[in-house]
Amino acid sequence: MRKLMKKALATVGTLILVSGCALPGLGGSVTGEGISITGGTSTEMDMLGYIVEGMVEHYIDIDANVVTNLSSTMNHQAFLTGDANVSGVRYTGTSLTGELGEEPVSDPELAEQLVVEGFAERFNQKWYPSYGFANTYAFMVRAETAEEYGLERVSQLEEFKDEFDVGVDTNWMTRPGDGYDAFVDLYGFEFDNIFPMSLGLLYTALSSEEIDVGLGYSTDGQVVSENLVLLEDDLSLFPPYDASPIASFEVLDEYPELDGIFKKLEGQIDEEQMQELNYLSENYLLEPRTVAFDWLEQNNHFEDVEPYLEPVEGGFEIND
Repeated sequence: MRKLMKKALATVGTLILVSGCALPGLGGSVTGEGISITGGTSTEMDMLGYIVEGMVEHYIDIDANVVTNLSSTMNHQAFLTGDANVSGVRYTGTSLTGELGEEPVSDPELAEQLVVEGFAERFNQKWYPSYGFANTYAFMVRAETAEEYGLERVSQLEEFKDEFDVGVDTNWMTRPGDGYDAFVDLYGFEFDNIFPMSLGLLYTALSSEEIDVGLGYSTDGQVVSENLVLLEDDLSLFPPYDASPIASFEVLDEYPELDGIFKKLEGQIDEEQMQELNYLSENYLLEPRTVAFDWLEQNNHFEDVEPYLEPVEGGFEIND
C-alpha cells in the first residue's frame, strides 16, 4: 500500500481520467455479450468492478467492461435484462433484504448462506466468498477521543450519552431493522444530543470537533484521512454487509476461468485496506479504475494465489 500511495502521489498531476460505461439511457450502451461487470454509485463499488475487470483481462483473452453509476436496484436489473453478467460487489445484508426480500439476520455465516442459496435458486447467479471485508454502519470517534475516554465498544457510549454530541446519517434515524429505534431497544439508552446530517457533513463535523461521535460507514476513506477509530458493535446491531462478487451461471459456463479469478481475490482486501483504497481515490481525486489497476499491479494480479480447480461438466469447480 505504501508503494501504491507513492505512485498515486507521483502521478496525480498527470493522470488521464477514465470514464465507465452505462446502461442504455444512461449515456452509453452495453451489448450483453462477453463479460459486462456492474459497479455502483460509490467509489468503492466502482473500484471493485474495475478490480474484477483488471483480473479478467489479465487472465482471460477478452476485453471486459464496467457499467458504473448503478443503484442496487439497477445493478440487479442489469443482470435480469442481460446487460451485465458479473457484479464487482454485492453486500450480504443489502441483498438479503433487498433483492431477496428476506428479514435481516445478525449472523454473518447465516447471511452468507442465505444469499448463496437464494441467488442460485431464484436468479441463477453464483455468490462468491467475500473479498475479506464488510462495509457496514459504524460508530466512530477521533483517535484522541478514543484514547482520552478509553473507547473501544459502542456500549461504552452509554456513560457519555448526556455529554457527547452525536452525528448520524439522516436515513438511519428512521431506518427499520437497524436504525435508531432498534439501537435504543438493543443497547438500552438514548443520546441526549443527536444530530441527523449527510455523511459529508458528518465527517467535516467530526474533524472540526463540532461533534464527538459519528455514525458513518466502516470502509469510508475519511476513516483514514481524519484518523478515526471505529467502535466495536459489541451487541451486533448492524447486520453483516460482507462484500463479494457474483456472476451468472451462464457466463461461468462460457468462461470457467472466472471461478479461479474470484478464488484468487477471496480474503485479499481487509477493512483497513479498503479504507485506504477509497482514501486514495477520493482524497487525491484519482479515478477508481486507476487506483484499482495500480493495486493489482502492486500485487502482481495475485498470481501467487493458486485456486484448486476440479473439472466438472460445463466448466470448473473450486474445491475448498
